[in-house]
Order: sequence, then C-alpha cells, then structure tokens
Amino acid sequence: MQRMRNPQLFGMKLSLYLYVATTVVIAACGSVQQTAVQQNMSPEPFRPQLHFSPQRAWMNDPNGMVYFNKTYHLFYQYYPDSTVWGPMHWGHATSADLVHWQHQPIALYPDSLGYIFSGSAVVDVQNTTGFGREGKTPLVAVFTQHNPQGEKQGRLDFQNQSLAFSLDEGKTWAKYQGSPVLSNPGIRDFRDPKVLWYADANKWIMTLATQDRVTFYSSPDLKNWKKESEFGHLAGAHGGVWECPDLFSFTHNGEKVWVLLVSINPGGPNGGSATQYFTGRFNGTVFTPVDTATRWIDYGPDDYAGVTWSNTGERKVFMGWMSNWQYAQVVPTKTWRSAMTVPRELSLVKQGETFLVASNPINELQTVTEKPVSLAGTMEGTFSGPAKLQVSATEPTDVTITLSNKAGQRVTLGYEKATGNYFIDRTASGHTTFEKGFAARHVAPRLSIQKEMSLTLLIDQSSVELFADNGLTVMTSIFFPDDGFSNVSVESPEKKNLTVVQLSPMKPVINQPPAARQ
Repeated sequence: MQRMRNPQLFGMKLSLYLYVATTVVIAACGSVQQTAVQQNMSPEPFRPQLHFSPQRAWMNDPNGMVYFNKTYHLFYQYYPDSTVWGPMHWGHATSADLVHWQHQPIALYPDSLGYIFSGSAVVDVQNTTGFGREGKTPLVAVFTQHNPQGEKQGRLDFQNQSLAFSLDEGKTWAKYQGSPVLSNPGIRDFRDPKVLWYADANKWIMTLATQDRVTFYSSPDLKNWKKESEFGHLAGAHGGVWECPDLFSFTHNGEKVWVLLVSINPGGPNGGSATQYFTGRFNGTVFTPVDTATRWIDYGPDDYAGVTWSNTGERKVFMGWMSNWQYAQVVPTKTWRSAMTVPRELSLVKQGETFLVASNPINELQTVTEKPVSLAGTMEGTFSGPAKLQVSATEPTDVTITLSNKAGQRVTLGYEKATGNYFIDRTASGHTTFEKGFAARHVAPRLSIQKEMSLTLLIDQSSVELFADNGLTVMTSIFFPDDGFSNVSVESPEKKNLTVVQLSPMKPVINQPPAARQ
C-alpha cells in the first residue's frame, strides 16, 4: 500500500476521527450509505460494469479477504471523505459468488493508534485468540496501524500491527485492547501483515513487509509474535519499497510448493507499481526460493497490491487494485476512484525446472457470460457493455486487436512475433493528459513454451485484462475514452493460423447498496 509522506495534508485530523469512531459511527455510516446509493444510480461514463468499485470516494489496496460460511469478504483501503488518499479505513463488501457484490458499512475506523492500513483476516477455527464466545467462531483481522504524528515527528516506529475481531460473521468488529500486538523495532516501512495457519507446527505465520524485504513471524495465538527469518534483501526487483506480501502453497505432483507474492512501488516492469512473485519451499521458519529471478503476476501497469482470499482450501483466488500510484489520484473519475481486478484463480505450472504462477478469470464469471459469436469471417464485431474476446492460434502469430469507439479513440493490443512480446497500447485511448506517463505502449514477454497461442480479453467500460497462454502472461490496463468502446477488430498477416476468434457479451454486474444492519 502506498504511504503518503504528508498524510496531514489530507482530510480530517485524527482527533476528529476518534470522535467519529467513538461517538457517531452510526450517523457516519448512514450518511455514507445514502450518498452512495444516490451516486450508484447516476450515469457515470467510466464506472465498471464487471469489476468491483466503491460507490463513492477513494479506494486502494484490497485487504482482509476471507471466506466464511459461504460468503466472500472483501475489505479494502478506503477514505470516505475524498477522492484522493487520506486517513485510511477498512471498507467492506460481501459476495456469495465473487461476481455480485454487496457494499457493507465501513468495518474499521482510525483510532488513537493511527490509520487502519493493509492487513489480512483469518478464521480462528481453534479459537487460539480466545476471542470466541458461546460457540461463535471469531474472524480476526490483523492490520497495520499508521501513526501520522509519529511519522511527522521523524520517528521510525510509527507503524505497528494490531488486531480486531468479529463474532457475527464480519458484520461488526471490536478492536483488541491489547494492540499493538507486534511493535515496530525501528523500521520505517513495517506493514501489511498477511497471516496463515501453519498446521505442520500448529502456529500462525505472519508475512510482513519490512522496507526492502519480507520478515516472517510466528505466534500460537495471534497476540504474541516471534521473529523467524527474513527474505528478499538480494532477491527479485528492488526499484521501490516492498509491500503487501502473501505466502501460500500449492500441491504439485505430491510436492508442496510455496508462492510468495510481493508488491513493489515503484519498480514495476512497465513503470510505477506492480506485484512480483517467488516460488520455493517454506518449513515454518525460512522461505527458500527455487531461484531469485524477477517474475511478475501481472505485467500491465494496473494491477497492484493483490493478495489471495484466506480459508478457501486448495483453491487460491487473487484480486488486485486496478490502478497505479503514478496516476491513481488524478484519473478523470469525479465522485469515486479506482476499481479492483476481476477475481483470478491462481495455479502452478512447471516448465522445465521452473515453476510459474498462472492467473485466469474465476469460473464464476461464466454465469454472466453470454453465448459466443464467431468473428472468423469479418474479423470485426460490436458489443455494448462488458465483453469477453477469445483469439487462439496454432502457433505464435502476429495479431493486433483494436477496441474503438465512434470518436476514433482506441486501445490496441495483441502479440508481436518479432519481439516475442504481448502488448497493450493506450496512447490514443481518450483522456490521457492527466499524467505525462499514462499514454504509453506496454509490453510483456510470452512465457509459454507451448506451440499454441491463446489470448482472452475481459473488456469493461474503462479497462481491459489480457490473459495469454492460459494465464501465464497477464496484462491489465485502464483507460478513459469519451464513449465506451463498442467496436472490436482483429488483424493478422497470418490469418490462416487463427483457430478461434469469438466475442461473448457479458451481463453488467450492479454492485448493490449496503444492506440494512439487523
């Protein structure tokens, strides 16, 4: 998560937030809900129809993502009083299928320990914390609290880790009075705890971003933490500070393979912020990578701070913030800012001795995907609203896909055989002058060693997500045309190699206003 170096410039003073959090929480939630519902009904040219977005105001990192009792919980960094970054809260939304979302009241407000920065949430099945009561299983949030006064004073220990818990399946949250549970030893960037239960040693593992590396801690009860090890000082990309780590495992041919996600800002492959990953082994104390090469979960400019849902078993579902800190605060949306990527199912692919992480849209999106229409004849089509485009070829083939509108604005993307790169070009996509680096052509390498080539595009009002070769290469890009793109054309000098060119309309997904609290 991006940390503004002068947070006092944004929004209310912390003392006012303490008053809001302790005396008028219900009133504050009510006013936000009413405004949000009204805004959700008004026409907004850039509002996603397929992706989660806040009803109003500022949003960035997804965090606290947890699955419990057939409900997916999405929490996220949220500032309800502006469309730029400010004192962070945890916004909240829920879903039964990861496609249709219902907005919920704000879950966590700033308090005397600081703003509520990124973190995670877990189901404490064994009640190791003791928070459970009357047979109720606690959901426990573990998060960073950022003290702006400490930062202003030039101290290094202004970020610490705290707890909150819920006994009503995430509807309401109580902060643990013993927080912070992990105090800062003097590291300026000490944040974004992602917690998992490590059954082999009957303990919790916290993966924490600590400036230019990841530090692992362990605990029997989420309250008392012991440092285990560090990783990453000399591994991967280091163009900026490390953030939002996530550690999880896959079973591959009977072998447990661990994946460590680490976001970085700046230093991404196409500028600004991005998320890299490592594969290796973890023994409850030390993470040992297969290698220290730099690999990206998404090569596009607009997928950052992504992590996976907890409590989903072997299934690993990832979601990222669909923006970039280079321009996130100046994009031309007026009453809201930012959206999330579609949820993506992660899988492990072994090529030679190398493990790669593939990302693909979740299968649940098929419920809003209409019957495909072949474009093989004209290589052109039209659509209204979100759509999926699929192009396949018998071998790597030059192909250019153009999304355009009546105003002549366009985004082009495809594959370039001479360089071996996939690309997305948004230089003529519409509104681009709000930031000097926005209008650009971005590239990503083809990683697959298979002869066949495939591209799947998810197209929304102001974004495109490219999943190439069954998700081995992924690119996400946002854009802001005056009118939504409604035309698509596919060009290739090697048309004979194309085996599939089809377009599927997708039903718009309307995120629902907050439910009345029982």
